[in-house]
Amino acid sequence: MAHHLPDGATELRVLRRDDWDQWHGNLMRAFGGAEESAEVVALWRDELVDVDRALGVWDGDRCVGSAGAYAFRLTVPGGASVPVAGVTLVGVAATHRRRGVLTSMMRRQLDDVRSWGEPLAVLTASEPAIYGRFGYAQATFGISAEIDTGRVTLSVPDGTDAVRLRYERPADVLDVCEAVYARTVPARAGMLARQPGWERVGLLDPERDRDGASPLQCVVAERDGEPAGYARFRVAVRWTDAGHDGQVVLQDLAALDPATEAALWRFLFGIDLTTSLKVRGRPVDEAWQFQVSDIRRCRLRLRDSLYVRLVEVGAALAARTYQAPVDVVFEVEDAFCPWNAGRWRLTGDAKGASCVRTTDAADLALSVRELGAVYLGGVSLAALAAAGRVRELRQGSLAEASSAFGGLVAPWLPHGF
Repeated sequence: MAHHLPDGATELRVLRRDDWDQWHGNLMRAFGGAEESAEVVALWRDELVDVDRALGVWDGDRCVGSAGAYAFRLTVPGGASVPVAGVTLVGVAATHRRRGVLTSMMRRQLDDVRSWGEPLAVLTASEPAIYGRFGYAQATFGISAEIDTGRVTLSVPDGTDAVRLRYERPADVLDVCEAVYARTVPARAGMLARQPGWERVGLLDPERDRDGASPLQCVVAERDGEPAGYARFRVAVRWTDAGHDGQVVLQDLAALDPATEAALWRFLFGIDLTTSLKVRGRPVDEAWQFQVSDIRRCRLRLRDSLYVRLVEVGAALAARTYQAPVDVVFEVEDAFCPWNAGRWRLTGDAKGASCVRTTDAADLALSVRELGAVYLGGVSLAALAAAGRVRELRQGSLAEASSAFGGLVAPWLPHGF
């Protein structure tokens, strides 16, 4: 059904298959005009983007706005897999900025997500300042590093030497790697179950994106003859007057146990003709950081990753578990999705939870953004209170709720979308 924007000059509607070229062209311009390879375009157009969940804004016969929403399943604290809308491919033509195009798409999209029965929307932000006004908040972070493997060593746990590694062509062991990845998904909040077609994204390897490095390589780790992990990476061998100065660039790594994980990292540290290892967006509590001999020579950088928006407060808070018993009433502010505004009583523990409307006195006052920030356990309510973003109305309720929302491991988004 078409939806007209207030000024009548543009039209907002669900994408049609024959709209793709214009819709995708607007998106590419919005992100600087870079061209994607035919392989990448075909994968997104034919397999990944659901046109029935994509929106376009049109000025006459020209597309001037785009927004999509993948149908994902996200691990939440407690290990449950919850349906979420993965907001993506958002762009507005520079000729149509400051005219309400983005706001109209976000309004329509969140209404759609609610109608689809998905209690959460998530995204990765090219410009974080954009999405706060629509109720999104940073909920996970990632560590990037450039490790001086010529000087830094690893102290590995018992059992590491029993792990066997073998080189394989990435495409030949795709099913093996995906089976390992699928087993890791329930163990960490923020991880995405791989939907059909997404397994191929990890194999995309256009030469122009290698920055002088090798084609994608892969090693598979085995314990007791069974696959237990893998790493996909590139190697850039460089030479100076003093000799080799190559770099390993890690694309992704997954393992089922600490010894296998350590074996893969030790392998990456020791590849011939290299003196550094570059990694991006890894979990903030990943074990290698506590195994290295010199953390300063790892040049760590922290960056925001997944942004979370509670579309249905009650359903979202009831979908996860809590590491300590909690019984707290939230006074929630949500101007963009007013159906969430008001008082909600959350009761729960490690076995389950419920979250329902209440007229009881509020214990904590906050906006939907703060609930999104703490939802996966990577940000604490206490920290947000110290920043002036959460108000404690009943003494002791902040400590109770903050402890309950935490997690044993940091949430992590394994790949972008």
